[in-house]
Amino acid sequence: MAVTVHPSSAAASVAVAADIAELIRTRAADGRNAVLGLATGSTPCGIYEELVRLHREEGLSFANVVTFNLDEYWPMEVEALQSYHRFMDEYLFDHIDIDRANVHLPDGTIPHEQVAGFCREYEEKIREAGGIDIQILGIGRTGHIGFNEPGSGRDSRTRLITLDRVTRMDAASDFFGEWNVPRKAITMGVGTILDAKRLVMLAFGEHKAPVIRQAVEGEITPVVAASFLQQHADARVVLDPAAAAELTRFKTPWLLGPVSDAGLAWDATLTKRAVTWLAQTLDKPILKLTAEDYNEHGLQELMSERGTAYEINIEVFKSLQKTITGWPGGKPGRPRFVVGKGVDEANGPDEFPKRVIVFSPHPDDDVISMGGTFIRLCDQGHEVHVAYQTSGNIAVFDAAAERHVDFFQELCSALGIGDGAERAAAIARDIQTFLQTKAPGEVDTPELRAIKAVIRRSEARAGAKFSGVSPEHIHFLDMPFYETGKVKKKPLGEDDIQIIMDLMDRVKPQLVYAAGDLSDPHGTHRTCLASITTAIHRMQDRPWMSDCELWLYRGAWQEWGAHELDMAVPLSPDEVERKRMAIFKHESQKDRALFPGSWDTREFWQRAEDRNRKTAEVYDKLGLPEYQAIEGFVKWTPSEADGSLEAKTAGRSVAGR
Repeated sequence: MAVTVHPSSAAASVAVAADIAELIRTRAADGRNAVLGLATGSTPCGIYEELVRLHREEGLSFANVVTFNLDEYWPMEVEALQSYHRFMDEYLFDHIDIDRANVHLPDGTIPHEQVAGFCREYEEKIREAGGIDIQILGIGRTGHIGFNEPGSGRDSRTRLITLDRVTRMDAASDFFGEWNVPRKAITMGVGTILDAKRLVMLAFGEHKAPVIRQAVEGEITPVVAASFLQQHADARVVLDPAAAAELTRFKTPWLLGPVSDAGLAWDATLTKRAVTWLAQTLDKPILKLTAEDYNEHGLQELMSERGTAYEINIEVFKSLQKTITGWPGGKPGRPRFVVGKGVDEANGPDEFPKRVIVFSPHPDDDVISMGGTFIRLCDQGHEVHVAYQTSGNIAVFDAAAERHVDFFQELCSALGIGDGAERAAAIARDIQTFLQTKAPGEVDTPELRAIKAVIRRSEARAGAKFSGVSPEHIHFLDMPFYETGKVKKKPLGEDDIQIIMDLMDRVKPQLVYAAGDLSDPHGTHRTCLASITTAIHRMQDRPWMSDCELWLYRGAWQEWGAHELDMAVPLSPDEVERKRMAIFKHESQKDRALFPGSWDTREFWQRAEDRNRKTAEVYDKLGLPEYQAIEGFVKWTPSEADGSLEAKTAGRSVAGR
């Protein structure tokens, strides 16, 4: 299949929307309809937002457009929060001049005995419209397109299908729990999709990379329905760099021939990636790699460009060695830590102590993803601030909130707070009544949301204090984009960015840590990072900004590869234990989180420990010192994004835990 990789998901969405707009205008000029096959979910949102912009600002008319949607849950009421009818109205149809008679979606309200007839009629309507001109597709973690789960045949048509458990887990956050997700859906079949004249499949984010590789480079099989697109005459896969990361031409381009054919050069970055890959492939320390190892694994060109195997080994080994530091904020009387140089006298003296801000998208990401480094920065005497960007209030189970309401009632009664007890009892009755009739995914009342926010705040405060942060340095930002009470959030706004700028202006940090864990399936991490990078772009003229560094951490959803790390902070067994205890302060997320993510069902503390241990094991196997665990960081510089992260979420609604 043809694969196009854009610099960002926003750029990819704009490009696809431009293709759709060109088709619509061309058909309108010919007096003909343009027939579009549409998808739902977070992936196509950017396309719909750009189409709405083209309609409003450039006069793109949809009067000649006919649409057919891929799928819908069954049963599903049209006005339900999770309804794809509602989704399409909110993102597209309510904002353009399309004739509603030309809009077609599977009906999740029809009785079971009528479903088969409806599906046959749906196929007939597509044929009567002249077939679909462009079909937009996402791809699920199981490789499904539409709701064509593993086992769906090449010639399958529109039908009622039972959803795979993985698919239901992926949808769990939208329904506030897997148990609320419908077990069936009406979907176009693989054959129906392949009948479209053009297919465009989009995927964004690291978590889509493995299945994209299966679909694009793997065998054609019903186990991965998207692989059937390889048989289509005009199918294109549109990706961002993260989703493309596992494709051979991006992961190991040297296996396909000269890297210059891929527009690459054997610089230090590509060399480091190739050598660590070779060492891990052969399970050998870097310093034991031989010329034969390079020759037999497609790296002859690397040696011809950069010297002997011995010289290359030493270069890469030293670059990895220089990432290791036990003093992430610097040490009194010690030279500065510089990326690529480590701690060296030539770097000049380091300033100590430093002012540090650790930004945490949710109230627990700080301790989950960089808890060991967080504790160490405090122990080593730096002025550490922690800023919780969102309340995280939707990620609290109703039962936990009810238990805290009961506690408050008892407390008021025990302390003899008459008015408080009376008011608490009234609130408790209202909440209990609401919870008894609450529908899946229904938005919590303001009082219930407030209680859940207080729960998350108290846990975050306990975790931060345990880590060593002074109470006056704990900041709850409650960024407005998050506060909808729904899984779906508002677009990142100016007020969100101003909150970040105000805090940074007050603290004037020399070190900023932020979540670079963009595989967060709900999008909140991406939006929170965009707010920080946007703020930094706008504050470049501040004098204190010349000494400010931004470091990105991961851990909750994924970890950096060894070749990506700019700083590796080793943790002792005692520090691993302290980090675990800091995570345990978040009791509402312990044992079972409401939104644990779909592809990793372990508790967050288990994920963090396993990933930190694995990073240490990788360093050990590469020939570096053996540690209990390592937390890894990548340094961000404006040139690497230059506003692209701001563009990724500008005007983009996201879903978040």
